[in-house]
Amino acid sequence: MLFHKLAKVFEKVESKSGRLEMTGLLGELFREASPEEAERIAYIVEGELLPPYMGVDMGMGEKFVLQAIADGSGYSRKEVDKEFASLGDLGLVAEKLLSGKRQQSLHSEQLTIAYVYSALMRIAKASGHGSQDEKIKRLVELYHSAKPLEAKYITRFVLGQLRLGVGGPTILDALSFSEKGDKSLREDLDHAYNLCSDIGFVARRFKEHPHRMREFRIEVFKPIMPALAERLASPEEVVKKLGRCGVEQKYDGFRMMVHKKGGRVEIFSRRLERITPSFPDVVGEVEKLKADEIIFEGEALAFNEKEGRFYSFQETMHRRRKYGVEEASGKYPLHVYVFDLHYLGGKDWTGRTYLERRKELERIFPRGNLKLGEMKVVDSAAELQKLFDKALEMRLEGIIAKDLDAPYTAGKRKFAWIKLKKSYGKSVDTVDALIVGYYRGKGARAEFGFGGLLVAVYNEKKERFETIAKVGSGFTEEEMGKFAEELGKMRAKNAPADLDYRMEPDFWVKPKTVVEIAYDNITKSPVHTCGEEEGKGFALRFPRLVRVRDDKGPYDVTTVKEIRDMYREEAG
Repeated sequence: MLFHKLAKVFEKVESKSGRLEMTGLLGELFREASPEEAERIAYIVEGELLPPYMGVDMGMGEKFVLQAIADGSGYSRKEVDKEFASLGDLGLVAEKLLSGKRQQSLHSEQLTIAYVYSALMRIAKASGHGSQDEKIKRLVELYHSAKPLEAKYITRFVLGQLRLGVGGPTILDALSFSEKGDKSLREDLDHAYNLCSDIGFVARRFKEHPHRMREFRIEVFKPIMPALAERLASPEEVVKKLGRCGVEQKYDGFRMMVHKKGGRVEIFSRRLERITPSFPDVVGEVEKLKADEIIFEGEALAFNEKEGRFYSFQETMHRRRKYGVEEASGKYPLHVYVFDLHYLGGKDWTGRTYLERRKELERIFPRGNLKLGEMKVVDSAAELQKLFDKALEMRLEGIIAKDLDAPYTAGKRKFAWIKLKKSYGKSVDTVDALIVGYYRGKGARAEFGFGGLLVAVYNEKKERFETIAKVGSGFTEEEMGKFAEELGKMRAKNAPADLDYRMEPDFWVKPKTVVEIAYDNITKSPVHTCGEEEGKGFALRFPRLVRVRDDKGPYDVTTVKEIRDMYREEAG
């Protein structure tokens, strides 16, 4: 399949706002694609070359792409810079300048999807001394054969700025449409995707065997999507919902999924990033396990041996560093509280009940730094309240109540797990939100170049982010300086393609950073779009920063459904 066909579809998708139209366009593309082409199309649409946990990154910033456009078009660097200043989008710059090349290449050919994908992969894998020159050279080679429209989307892909507003759910819908003309196969596709977190792998397998997605099985070293907990405001509501349930302590650490097969161990974060090199101490403990093949999940906390207490979340996060790992391991030794079992000895355990999984964990993890947190079965609100109070006395976040008979619901937010945190039902609560923009500092903050954040939550039904607050307090001077520096590197010319907004910040940013925000209550506002009805959306009253959540990705933020439920709880 020619890459120009994909570029034309991208152009059409970019002009559509309705998800159904986007799904139909992509569905037609998948219908014509071979299994290998479907795999590569799925990756490219997501803006990736491989799943994020495989750690493949283009590694090209704007200045290198500017140089490649100059080299590929024959225009001077000064002329290219001038066009960029005018258009504000390097994709448009490439499209314009390559349509009137001053420099014609001696060799060019029609680009196929397979060729472009392979060329992009070569760019991404170039490393070591002279790698940036090599990346520029290979991108120039692509430009030599690219039509202007192709150059536009190649450029945007390289920079991580496709801006199609299409996520994994729409891709899965499109695959179903390609086979059935509707979403009837979506549930089976969800099942497969949630068990491997690899959209390209699912697309290829689907094209090969579209009606066998239910046969998908867990594979070691392909992380599954984490199960998500719902939230309720009181022990009474939890017991009313679940009845007799298992209650675990909720630790304020970071979630990790651990895979072991033979002598190989891999650790993945909640965001499905490979983080194995940062945790040699955990790897060492896992290597001692008798199980030859196992996948389990736990919450990691750094422990202060001298004081006999857990470090705070911020201190624990020092263990996520890429450098000084040995020093961090000695200063912040980790305890991993194992809370679920996914796979053991070649068998998938996610379909078994929580109680069965827990009993097997008790057999496997009796001691050491890999351990089980306390779990008690209760059937009354009074018992649950006691456990909740005990957790708070231990300076933990709260508790998680779990349905004893529920399977592990990979990638789903269901009432199989219900979280009860110390803030729920009180005057101060928190949400996790995505930074989409920031403001210049004024007055006393002018010296920092930072005055606040514009944040958004996620509408799962629409697959869109929607703004919920302008956050102007809760920052230390150190944090303001850090936000100004870090967000300054992430500036974007335009709002994220999948964001609905009315309020505009001074600067848009690439939507990557998640923050925890405290607030007094939820109100209705005409300036925010969260759950908008009749011209008003939900907004946070008196929002202030609590902390950055490095352990969470954009799609881990609080949902519009959760915000709506919390608003109703407040209203009584």
